[in-house]
Amino acid sequence: MSDENARHVTEAEVTAAEVARLAGVGRAAVSNWRRRHADFPKPVGGTETSPSFALAEVERWLRAQGKLAEVPLRERVWQQIAAHPGGPVTALVKAGCALLVVRDRPTDWLELTAVSDERLAALLRPVLDQVLGARLGPGHPLEAIRPGPTAMPLLRAAAELAAELGARKAFEFLLGRHLDANPRQYTLTPDVLARLMAALAGPGVRTVLDPACGTGTLLRAVPGATVLHAQDSSPELAALSALRLALNDSAQVRAAAADSLRADAFAQDTVDAVLCHPPFNERNWGHEELAYDPRWEYGFPARTESELAWVQHALAHLREGGTAVLLMPPAVASRRSGRRIRADLLRRGALRAVVALPAGAAPPYGIPLHLWILRRPAPHAVPPQGLLLIDSAAGSASAAGSASGASGASGAGGAGAAAGVASVAGEVEAAWAAYDRTGSVAEVQGVSRVVPVIELLDDDVDLTPARHLPPPAAGGGPAELSSVRERLDETLGRAARLTPPPPVPAPAAAAPLSLTTIGELARAGALVLHTGTGSGAGAAPVLTAQDVYAGTGPSGTLAATPDAPVLTAPGDVLVPVVGGATVARVVDEGTADAVPGRGLQLLRPDPAALDPWFLAGFLRGTANNRRASSHASTATRLDVRRLQLPRLPLAEQRRYGARFRALAEFEDALRLAGRLGEQLVQGLYDGLSDGTVTPD
Repeated sequence: MSDENARHVTEAEVTAAEVARLAGVGRAAVSNWRRRHADFPKPVGGTETSPSFALAEVERWLRAQGKLAEVPLRERVWQQIAAHPGGPVTALVKAGCALLVVRDRPTDWLELTAVSDERLAALLRPVLDQVLGARLGPGHPLEAIRPGPTAMPLLRAAAELAAELGARKAFEFLLGRHLDANPRQYTLTPDVLARLMAALAGPGVRTVLDPACGTGTLLRAVPGATVLHAQDSSPELAALSALRLALNDSAQVRAAAADSLRADAFAQDTVDAVLCHPPFNERNWGHEELAYDPRWEYGFPARTESELAWVQHALAHLREGGTAVLLMPPAVASRRSGRRIRADLLRRGALRAVVALPAGAAPPYGIPLHLWILRRPAPHAVPPQGLLLIDSAAGSASAAGSASGASGASGAGGAGAAAGVASVAGEVEAAWAAYDRTGSVAEVQGVSRVVPVIELLDDDVDLTPARHLPPPAAGGGPAELSSVRERLDETLGRAARLTPPPPVPAPAAAAPLSLTTIGELARAGALVLHTGTGSGAGAAPVLTAQDVYAGTGPSGTLAATPDAPVLTAPGDVLVPVVGGATVARVVDEGTADAVPGRGLQLLRPDPAALDPWFLAGFLRGTANNRRASSHASTATRLDVRRLQLPRLPLAEQRRYGARFRALAEFEDALRLAGRLGEQLVQGLYDGLSDGTVTPD
């Protein structure tokens, strides 16, 4: 590393959590180092409760202690990004520009970097102007970027990372770290939802617009596009999106930083498809100044109907027959203030489908958002006579309920956003493709049907799928209810057989057991601790904290990072560390080969020293958990290392383990009986009320 580079790294600061990540340990270990080692680097910033340390000093200390051979390149570059005096976004943009030169002009980059930083800064500017101009066109949001000599160490480090990962993956890694570090600053569209929206736009799409592009996720999901139009009111997001798209493939990128409704940068352009996740519930969208705008072909939106302004903006940019897919809050389908525009969209054949997604598909995660699929009608074309309505939320819930009743391993909460969308994406795509070809689909009760437009043109023009797709009875009809009842009888009988025998009190004179802690066992090598992240390379499912609480299989989806994930193995013990409930779950064959999610601690006992059921049983003790828990203003957190176990021979452990395992089987039977009972009760209520079951 050059002296200039070293000086820049010295300026970078890291928090205790980032020190832990550098060393591959838990944050508690960093606190211990600070207390036990007088030579641990002193804080150089931050606050008393959240101090920061000089990265170079931390690196030297870790290496001297034998705790770190070398700071990983990715971490070094990220710390330079995070510590940049202009802020991480400025640093990301500068690094992204360099990565684009590395990608498009690799030979020029190698020649340029053979000189000093001052000379590199001067020579890089014209090359950068040429590369950005060629990929982004005139008027792009990066025209003012002129990295000076002080930025050159960062650019060199980013290029070094590109040599390891590739330019695109290097930028994705750095951008991902920034987004993860600032989750409240950005409204992100999950990748799996972006892929579904791109698929619904249809094959053969060459030109695409996203007028509220954010970080470019939707445009990045379109395969084979040749021109990508990206606009966002935030100059920072427009710049990041432009670089991300330019690094993603060879498509021409046209990006602009301006409010799309007030200052449309692509007013003269029409495209094959528009994909958009617009801002929701905006009152200040330009209602006063845009009253006579020609885009309001289907009616002037009310102040409270900003989403219908985005819908018409999208339609105005489509060529004839082009498709728009917009993510919408469910209220847009039913608010009275928008009924006239909804009616005109139906009458003229512009709105073709409304898809209700499972709750958790995208922020805000608490409500089931809708996808609106629209098409620019050709003049004088006969509009379709029906609107495709899909309630994928009902479909996924029904499928999950059936699976849980059959296997006893399903159900309750825990399906993450990606898993929920992924589970219904194929059915949604198939239904839309069939409707797009023929104008009709085979009705699936409660899930999808083509509703005649004339039925929807009433006083409300309510397009909420659930209002027009009455679900089947929860139990699936009398035959299915009889099957559920039989399974409930069998499960209750099994629970009765598994009911624990009366407890035998311990002798009054019994000596107290000698105790040890999980931390001591880990230091002795009797078990290994891993902190769940829910991330890594590959396609393994993620076992979430909710899955552990509910006793279900893995339901989460892996967050892609270059790291190799830790996979669960039979005999591992999983403990949720947030929430305060006393839960510990032993991994079996059905939950093996999954990645532990965030909020989970994985304990891998040495089978020659610890019985896993003995371990899990004692970890569930209420008093044990209270001793190891700390309380914040909004949550209770468990320090697994402080949990205690008795020191017992392996044979005695197995005696306890057998009893704990029997208790777990009894608990599973009760949990399944509860689910089946709920299904039976609701099914009977529904059957009696809709006439499919008689009261006799």
